[in-house]
Amino acid sequence: MAEMSTVARPYAKAAFDIAVEAQAVEKWQEMLEFASLVAQNESISELLNGALAADKLAEIFNQVCGEQVNEQGQNLIKVMAENGRLSVLPEVAALYAGLRNEWAQEIEAEVISAVSLTEAQQASIAGALEKRLSRKVKLNCSVNADLIAGFIVKADDLVIDGSARGKIDRLADTLQS
Repeated sequence: MAEMSTVARPYAKAAFDIAVEAQAVEKWQEMLEFASLVAQNESISELLNGALAADKLAEIFNQVCGEQVNEQGQNLIKVMAENGRLSVLPEVAALYAGLRNEWAQEIEAEVISAVSLTEAQQASIAGALEKRLSRKVKLNCSVNADLIAGFIVKADDLVIDGSARGKIDRLADTLQS
């Protein structure tokens, strides 16, 4: 995984720099996400691992992407094809998303709760995280009944475990030591 990140980082950075210059950060996010989905397609994935010439591969890939990818995006795909790097497009899209979030001072936080959270609860959690992280927070909420009660918040390297399951596990660890 670290190797893929190392290979993908220059492409993500270049795409981000172009996007900021063209004031098309969101458009590039959409294009890279779409191209990432195309690269993960089973049929296209077989082509990426095949012995197809780079220019032909880029042409096919750009035809599949169609109007979803603009001319600059197609140029990025051509360069990546020439360097045999189209298979790292999903990682490029992920790294680009991180650069975009940092640039926009946003962060995505995963909230796993024992029961569905109300809008007010989500707003309260988002407000507290925004204050703590000094960034705009976008919540991705899911439900896991195994938590018994409470919730877990994950945002980058920050993890806040306020679940009953987490408290029980910590108590068990304390009693065993």
